[in-house]
Amino acid sequence: MRQIFAVLAVLVPLLIWGLGLIWSPVNWLFIIALPLLILGAIDYFQHKHSIRRLYPLIGRFRYVFESVRAEIQQYFVESDTNGAPVSREFRSLIYQRAKGDRDTRPFGTVFDVNRDGYEWLNHSLSPKEIVKHEPRIRFGGPDCIQPYEASPLNISAMSYGSLSKNAIMALNKGAKAGGFAHNTGEGGLSPYHLKYGGDIIWQIGTGYFGCRDAHGNFDPGLFEEKSNLAVVKMIEVKLSQGAKPGHGGILPAVKLTEEIARIRHVPMGEDVVSPAAHSAFSTPRGLLEFVQKLRELSGCKPVGFKLCIGRKEEFLGICKAMLETGITPDFITVDGGEGGTGAAPTEMTNSVGTPLRDALIFVNRALIGVGLRDRIRIIASGKVFSAFHLLRAVALGADTVNSARGMMFALGCIQSRSCNTDRCPTGIATQNPSRNRALVVEDKYQRVANFHREMMENLLELLALAGLNKLADLEPKHINQRVRGTVIKNYAELYPAIARRCLLSDSDRPVNWRQDWAKASAESW
Repeated sequence: MRQIFAVLAVLVPLLIWGLGLIWSPVNWLFIIALPLLILGAIDYFQHKHSIRRLYPLIGRFRYVFESVRAEIQQYFVESDTNGAPVSREFRSLIYQRAKGDRDTRPFGTVFDVNRDGYEWLNHSLSPKEIVKHEPRIRFGGPDCIQPYEASPLNISAMSYGSLSKNAIMALNKGAKAGGFAHNTGEGGLSPYHLKYGGDIIWQIGTGYFGCRDAHGNFDPGLFEEKSNLAVVKMIEVKLSQGAKPGHGGILPAVKLTEEIARIRHVPMGEDVVSPAAHSAFSTPRGLLEFVQKLRELSGCKPVGFKLCIGRKEEFLGICKAMLETGITPDFITVDGGEGGTGAAPTEMTNSVGTPLRDALIFVNRALIGVGLRDRIRIIASGKVFSAFHLLRAVALGADTVNSARGMMFALGCIQSRSCNTDRCPTGIATQNPSRNRALVVEDKYQRVANFHREMMENLLELLALAGLNKLADLEPKHINQRVRGTVIKNYAELYPAIARRCLLSDSDRPVNWRQDWAKASAESW
């Protein structure tokens, strides 16, 4: 019925014109009013929307305004500091650095330095001279014969499928130009990750995309073939991610193309949902044996795993398994429960998973407590938009940092939050050819490289003004936080260190660790 009214709304004015009626003001009024009257009648008689039924025609404005609410909020309402998930202050900073524009700020900070939670870096009255160089952190434990020298800042996990092929190519070419690494995400190793030769961290998720058999199980032969590619520098096993811990990744069917289906070895026409758990192992001991297997198959490249911290005893179970088997990962990527670029159910985004800061502190302490911290690198995966954010993560226990949203902003993301709809307005998170063609690789890759370069330059400047020679010299005491009112503490005071190997002795084990340690098992989660 609604379609009939719509057709009439078009045909009646055309009929009037066709009959050669006199074009008087009355006829013009009739031509304009008739479609509106028809729309009003449709609203009045339909049963789906109460507002349109009670307020015919006028009620439609509610849906019009709602459709542009996010844009009105972002461009006309929010301040430089209250935008979420990422404020305009930091979005603008990334845009400026990516484009090579001036990124200085006049007239002082826009942040309230007296609010609870405000943080700052302690500078030195004897700053060091800035020596421009590319800081490097070595990945690869004693069982690794192909170590990797990583940048302090790398591209976090974002799959081809979630991102367009042009976005993947721009990120990888930017990584190649800037000398940093590009994490594939769990969607598999696509031709677009390989085209420009940027360093790759290949992420293996529960779906084993790109290295799975017809039944969805891990295929050692496919993995060995791809992991021995020269551009693949490290392997990351994804246990869980901050956006949806315990849920598995989701690629909506609307974004699944035949090409992506071939790369992932999945059928067309349905959502691609990774299982919640791995089928290749089911215990902490099994995880480490799988890590060792991947290390051997890849030619002894660095292998680690990524997780969002939930039940603490489960991670401590992994630590116990390390001690019992003698197998250690080369790195652990800690993801924050606050989520990232991945779309997820609202409850999981808002209310599941340990936030990055707390998780990072816990993992660092746990590895120190079992005496294995010096063998394992920690990667923090979270909101990193400035060099201070990077320094803060390192002070809390990270060796390097991965950024997803920061790199997306460098590509031109405008935070429309339409990543899961296939209607991304910038061509980044869409498989629609008419949209992703708007992202020009030759332009955007340079912005990614520029953003990374500017971050490194500002990182070196912050280290120098703090009186430090290198990133490894940074300590928790160098970062201050206003706890409340006039109470100010540095990170060393807020997050006291744990004694090395203290978890291994009943007498030395801190009281607040004893219950979780007693529950932890290498044989079960």
